[in-house]
Parts: sequence; C-alpha cells; structure tokens
Amino acid sequence: MTPIPIPSPPPRPGRARPGRRLLGLLGLALAVLIAVEAGLATRPSGPIRQGAVTVEIPANQGVTGIARLLAARGVIRSRAAFVGLALLRGTARSLKAGEYEVPRGASLLAVLQLIESGRVKPHLLVLQEGFTVRDLARLVEAEGLAPREDVLRLASSPYFAQSLGIEDSALEGYLFPDTYQVTKGMRVEEILARMVHRFRERGGPPDVVARARQRGLTLHDLVTLASIVEKETAVPAERPLIARVFLNRLERDMPLQADPTVAYAVGREGRPLTREDLLIDNPFNTYRRRGLPPGPIGNPGRAAIEAVLEPADGPYLYFVAVDDHAHHFSTTLDEHNQAVARYRQYRARTRAGL
Repeated sequence: MTPIPIPSPPPRPGRARPGRRLLGLLGLALAVLIAVEAGLATRPSGPIRQGAVTVEIPANQGVTGIARLLAARGVIRSRAAFVGLALLRGTARSLKAGEYEVPRGASLLAVLQLIESGRVKPHLLVLQEGFTVRDLARLVEAEGLAPREDVLRLASSPYFAQSLGIEDSALEGYLFPDTYQVTKGMRVEEILARMVHRFRERGGPPDVVARARQRGLTLHDLVTLASIVEKETAVPAERPLIARVFLNRLERDMPLQADPTVAYAVGREGRPLTREDLLIDNPFNTYRRRGLPPGPIGNPGRAAIEAVLEPADGPYLYFVAVDDHAHHFSTTLDEHNQAVARYRQYRARTRAGL
C-alpha cells in the first residue's frame, strides 16, 4: 500500500520569517538614517546661522574642490550633498568663480544657487573730491582688489593714458570723484578706465572743453587749476574766489604760491609743511616756479571745475585762513600780511586752549 503524502500547512498570513523581518527593519532604519542625514546636510551650517560668510571661489575649480572649500569655511555641512545636488541640477560643470557673500541662514540649495548665478560680492570704491592716485591705490589695496603698486604703475603710464584718450602722461586729475561698484577679480585697467569714462561724461565733456577754450585754457590747464582749488578749501562758496586769486596771479605772471602743490611734491598731503619743504626744487613747487604746475595734484570734482570756468569777480591776489575753515581774501600785500598775523594769533590761542 502506497503511503499518501500529507502537505505541510501554508504559513499564516502576516507572519514573516525572523531573518527577513530583521532585514526589513534594518533597511527601514537605514532609509530613515539616510533621510535624516540628507535633511541635516541641507540645513544651514553653524557659521551661516551666526551671520554672513564671504568665500572666494578660484577660477578653474571643479565641483568637488568647490565643495571642499565651502565645507572648510563652514558654509555647507556636507561636501557629498553639495556635489550630489549640483549633479542633480546639471550645474556641476558651470559653477562660476568669484567672491561671494553667503547670507545668514542660507541653505545648501541657496548656496548652490548663489554660485550658479555668479552674483559676486560688490565692493564700493569711494573716490572723494581731491583724492590723489596714491589715495586711490590705498583704497584698492585695502579692499583686497589689487596691490597698490599695480594702480600706481598703470595710472602713471603714458601709454595707458593715451590708450584712454588722455592727452597727458598720467591719469592724475582725470579720474572722476564718485562711488564705483567693483568686484574682486576685476582688472585694475578696467577700474581706471571706468573712472576716466566717468570723467569724460561728467567732468570734462565737450561743452566744458569749449568753455575752457573761451577762457584761454586747455582741458589740461583747467583740470590742473581745478585740482589746486579743490585742495585749498572745503567751503563751496570759496572755490570761485580762490579760482579768481589764482587766475589773477597767472595773468600777472606771479607765482601761485599754493601750499597743496608743494605737499603733493613732497608727499605730505594733509600735513603741515616745513620751511624746507617750501624751498624744494621741484616742478610742482609753485613758490619757486611760475605758472601752473606740470599737471593736476589730485582729482577735482565738478564744483571745482565750475569754479575755474566761472570764477568770482574781484582784484584779489592773496588769501589766508581765518580759522580751520574760512579764508580772508586780500588785494594788497599789506592787507594780506595783517590777515596772516591775525591767523597766527588764532593758531597760538588754539594751541593754548584759549
């Protein structure tokens, strides 16, 4: 008699074998862990939560190098998450170099979008009226844009000046005082060219050149004299009077005797001159040389240029400070000497604290 096989009962529904259940739990835990880590990676990093962070992305840097740099600066939490997100968005090969200011609280996506956009950090260069090329060079270096030597070298190059249409051997006087927005990585040539272009628009446009000719002045003469007027006073109402003094002296072939020209020659702008300074043999020493100096001693604003084009009326030949701001204008040397004596008394009382 052949035995009849008895089938095994089917497994009860809803119950898994212990091994498979363990694997399922481990997989679920891993998925949760990955999700948590991904969530943490996309959240703002510690430094970003504190405030904005400036970071510079060099040129020709790959996405992994950028991720490494951002992580080192504390801008992102995870390099892998940054690279993976860039790959998913298809921008891994098109991230843009430059200096970026990552705002406070920026997420991983916000950081990536910023570098994708190329919205680099702006720098404001404020060239004040009367500032010299030396002043500008210090500003550029202080902003970390370029070494001061590069600015001085280019601004004093006759070839570069001529390439910008300046009929002079340097750019001093032809950089228009204004506020300029520049970015790191911008070449010094571009910065200076922008300032010269602004001068041509606002400082020395064709109508200004024509008005200067009517007064017997070239554009170079105009800018040179305006730069001296700019340095002599900070009081707007006095500029036309000071321009008149210097124009009267030029007509009479008298030396200008302008202290700012000597200060420019010896590099002592903003500091008192000594008797030795006034005796220096230098083309910019208007105590020893008649006529205008060889070129501008700074970069004048439009108001100083207008003062030369439209000077005040009067026979004034002298002026001296009354206090730390205003000046007294004289026609005769005797009157001028009396004003000088009064000013010296004022200075003595000021030093004594009276």
